[in-house]
Amino acid sequence: MITLKKEMNRIIRDYKIKDALVQIKTKVLSSEEAIGNPEHNDYPIQKGRERLMQADFNGAHGVAFTDMFGNYEGSFYEIMNMELNNNFRWAIFISTINAVLKSLGLIDKTDHCRDCGPVECRKKIVQFIKNEFKNPKIFQAGLQPRFVEALNEEFEIRVTDRDKDNIGKKINSIIVEPPENTEKNIEWCNLIFVTGSTFVNETYKQFIVKDKPTVFYGVTCAGAVYLLNLKRYCPEGL
Repeated sequence: MITLKKEMNRIIRDYKIKDALVQIKTKVLSSEEAIGNPEHNDYPIQKGRERLMQADFNGAHGVAFTDMFGNYEGSFYEIMNMELNNNFRWAIFISTINAVLKSLGLIDKTDHCRDCGPVECRKKIVQFIKNEFKNPKIFQAGLQPRFVEALNEEFEIRVTDRDKDNIGKKINSIIVEPPENTEKNIEWCNLIFVTGSTFVNETYKQFIVKDKPTVFYGVTCAGAVYLLNLKRYCPEGL
């Protein structure tokens, strides 16, 4: 499998990013800074267990959802060569590549949608799925409540989440399952729909399956899906 670091180093060479000592600053965004004031209050970031870390590079923003968060400042060189041994370091790396690729004009929608954005995103998801995949059985990895509500109205769907407080929760007729059910749900479905946060907790590889389409959703995965030539859903990102 192509690695993110290998592809990012190719970008550095191709676009002649010579100043490897340029400083990168990351900071943790509050819930209001990240998504404004949406009409629902059940999004993961509002519970406080996950936060958005934002990287700034030459005036461009990149963000990453993570359950290990904190502020960081270091050189681009240091980040590209840091050992990615926990979710905090992965969040620094992912938010940085999002900011760099945004600054180069290679990706867009790297800031989270705000206020009514999540509901507008929900309104578009069914048509997106029908246009791209007709009438699939969907396995959604990562609970985004608005997506489950919309998809459950039109498709067969199963959902897993890593948050213990979400497991067993009922949304419409769907019961949120534990992550241990991932493998059997991948076998069951014919479309895998996955939170971009899997690039921070490094579980994304298990969702890239031969001969089965995968769509990653959200702002976290903006740079990663570009580098790995994957499909993304994020119509309301900024």
